[in-house]
Amino acid sequence: MAVLQEYKCPCCGGAIEFNTEAQKMKCPYCDTEFEMDTLKNYDEELKNDTDDDINWETQAGGEWQEDEKGSMRSYVCKSCGGEILGDANTAATACPFCGNPVVMMEQFSGELRPDFVIPFKLDKKAAKEGLLKHLKGKKLLPKVFKDENHIDEVKGIYVPFWLFDADVTAHMRYRATKVRTWSDSNYRYTQTSFYSLVRNGSIAFERVPVDGSTKMDDELMESIEPFNFNDAVDFQTAYLAGYFADKYDVNAQESINRANGRIRSSTDEVFKSTAKGYNTVMPESGNIKINNGKAKYALYPVWILNTTWKGEKYTFAMNGQTGKFVGNLPIDKAAAVKWFLGVAAAASVITYGLAQLLWLIGFLG
Repeated sequence: MAVLQEYKCPCCGGAIEFNTEAQKMKCPYCDTEFEMDTLKNYDEELKNDTDDDINWETQAGGEWQEDEKGSMRSYVCKSCGGEILGDANTAATACPFCGNPVVMMEQFSGELRPDFVIPFKLDKKAAKEGLLKHLKGKKLLPKVFKDENHIDEVKGIYVPFWLFDADVTAHMRYRATKVRTWSDSNYRYTQTSFYSLVRNGSIAFERVPVDGSTKMDDELMESIEPFNFNDAVDFQTAYLAGYFADKYDVNAQESINRANGRIRSSTDEVFKSTAKGYNTVMPESGNIKINNGKAKYALYPVWILNTTWKGEKYTFAMNGQTGKFVGNLPIDKAAAVKWFLGVAAAASVITYGLAQLLWLIGFLG
């Protein structure tokens, strides 16, 4: 059995968790609040706790396969004694028997320990409200999906992110055009002039985020950016109480290519924005040099909502700090056809009316 940590209220013995509104640890049973700094010594003391040394011999059950053992972790809830199962990357969860929040301490030891964490600012209620707002006004959304939609699960998850800093020197070349048109009594003229634009310079990047979990879709995570790093604090496991959390399973070295892609794209966008007064600006060639590259490890707050419609699973994500909400929605094909026919009918009426008007003008003329 692996070691886990549970924060107990010294007043009533209930499990305490991080409260988004108070931005403190709070007991949901007696409402006692605790400053985050007061839990630092508690963290150190809990490291000295050890389990009872009790051994049993039994032949019941079969043996786990090696691939199963490698990806599974087993924990014992200190409140009810129930067994909590997680995978190799589960860092915080809740007991399935008593619901108490727990933190898997071994996931944050040594090199796995995050540098920073951005605490949740928005709670589960805000996540559900975000989904309803996301559904509102979608005319082609299936009515049953909107009216009878049930949310399968809502999870507040601390997602692991690598934050990359870098100094970039770039040489970029663009192909640009300027178009001038004029006309006389006989012709209309168009003149297109072509230019080769060269841009050189340096730009610094701070905390370029790259999702470090294979469980999270990279594009989905990028869609809920940005996160405001001003709210980041030094990591404490207490912030994870009451939420789910994963440690990274994509390390910093494996995340460099994605960071390079984001840095290069942003560099091109910034340099291209300096080309003013042209009708078109297209990249032709370029190269960048990255210096002083380094990475930090942080946990960012994300609400994940899953729902099912007609056997298909739909996943939504909300930034747990800013409330930015994203997610794909199904389209009611019957409603789409009706909408298209309605637009087509309206266009036909307008065309017919215009033809009648032109006939009348010609008749009167």
